[in-house]
Amino acid sequence: MNWKGITVGYAITGSHCTFAEVMPQIQRFVDGGAEVVPIISQSVLTTDTRFGSSQDWQKQLKDITGNDIISTIVEAEPLGPSKRLNVLAIAPCTGNTTSKLANAMTDSPVLMAAKAQLRTGRPVVIAISTNDGLGFNLANIAKLVVAKNIYFVPFGQDNPTGKPNSLVSRMDLIPETCYAALQGQQIQPVIIEHAQQA
Repeated sequence: MNWKGITVGYAITGSHCTFAEVMPQIQRFVDGGAEVVPIISQSVLTTDTRFGSSQDWQKQLKDITGNDIISTIVEAEPLGPSKRLNVLAIAPCTGNTTSKLANAMTDSPVLMAAKAQLRTGRPVVIAISTNDGLGFNLANIAKLVVAKNIYFVPFGQDNPTGKPNSLVSRMDLIPETCYAALQGQQIQPVIIEHAQQA
């Protein structure tokens, strides 16, 4: 895919176990010629886990994109009036962020970036990663699936036996979903069989 002339906002929320999966997708945008603007939630900014330290992930983001990371609500707000982003991907998007976005809450840099993007009628792409996707969060996912200018990276149950409520997107389809979203199209099928068994 040719991404020359396209600015992609790439927002990461605290599904730390998927960070290693999404970094190569960010590289694909850059390799295709896109400018990528990294945005992170407070959890990503401050939390070290067994999957890696916050500083290491931030360094990877800066090294891949060549841009400073947006990590505050104040920094994210101008994305709307400036119309800087052609498309915004939230990948991974946790159940917490999914819930807040569906209920019009704006208490993080990622949610502010989404609000800023939607106010100008531009696409937001969501790659969910949540243990309660078929639990309490299903209602929130449903609200977003039918929302204007919101698109989903295809998702499925990653471990139906061990975690029957868990839903995870196919992170390798993030660029393809964003490309379709720029044309106003939802990549299909949305609900897929997920190969991963955690």
